[in-house]
Amino acid sequence: MKLTLVRHLWGVDHAHGLEHHLPRWRDVGYEVIESAFHISPDRDALLRFLKHSGWRWIPQVFSREFIPGGSVREHVDSMRSQIEDCLTYNPLFINAHSGSDAWSLAEAEDFYGAAIELEQQLGVAIAHETHRLRCFGNPWITRAILERFPSLKLTCDFSHWVCVAERLLSDCGRIIQLAAQHCHHVHARVGYEEGPQVPDPRAPEWAGHLAAHESWWDTIWTSQLQRGMEMSTLTPEFGPPPYLHTLPYTRAPLADLADICDWQARRQAERFAAMMG
Repeated sequence: MKLTLVRHLWGVDHAHGLEHHLPRWRDVGYEVIESAFHISPDRDALLRFLKHSGWRWIPQVFSREFIPGGSVREHVDSMRSQIEDCLTYNPLFINAHSGSDAWSLAEAEDFYGAAIELEQQLGVAIAHETHRLRCFGNPWITRAILERFPSLKLTCDFSHWVCVAERLLSDCGRIIQLAAQHCHHVHARVGYEEGPQVPDPRAPEWAGHLAAHESWWDTIWTSQLQRGMEMSTLTPEFGPPPYLHTLPYTRAPLADLADICDWQARRQAERFAAMMG
């Protein structure tokens, strides 16, 4: 199994064009871009980059945008429309912020049943992210939905669960294992009990949180290998302010976002290589 590193465009400076970043990204080992299309600051620039670089693309879609609530049909139609806009450009797969945390379990089951049908109709894999505001925003509702839909795919970002559950998921081992069995894509951010992103994962005071997340990613890689996946994809999806901590009043970032993402990408690539032998 091969690990493919993915560079998210969240927080990337577009002022000099995406090609400006390409030498650095290639040096780190990235091979794929992840970004939203319909809210991209410059769609044409994204498409030019994909054409000239030869890189693949993971589009990110948001059912019913970021508006809480809404009907199952609104979310399905919104997701379909956004995915159809991306199909012309040969996406590797789709990463979806999907559903609503305000729904009942029955509504969530209706939605994900429809999402699986949509995946089959459009002929593209859809990985649903474990994200706050969404159906998979906490471990327990996620378990209930996954048990109902064995073929459902996840983008696992456990930093959200740590924040929502306000603990390092010590009592969620079976749910982590279940999520790993459904994991299609990893967002390798490190969360903590009071937020989805530690100030700097390189700092020694966050070593325990980093180790916990890495143990979960190891579980995912083991499951993916057992499932016969030929490629595992990983995005070091640390975000800009307010995800990235800042100093009061000046709002100066406490760390360099690109450095954090690149450090995480290299670290996990090294760990993956060692694990795969």
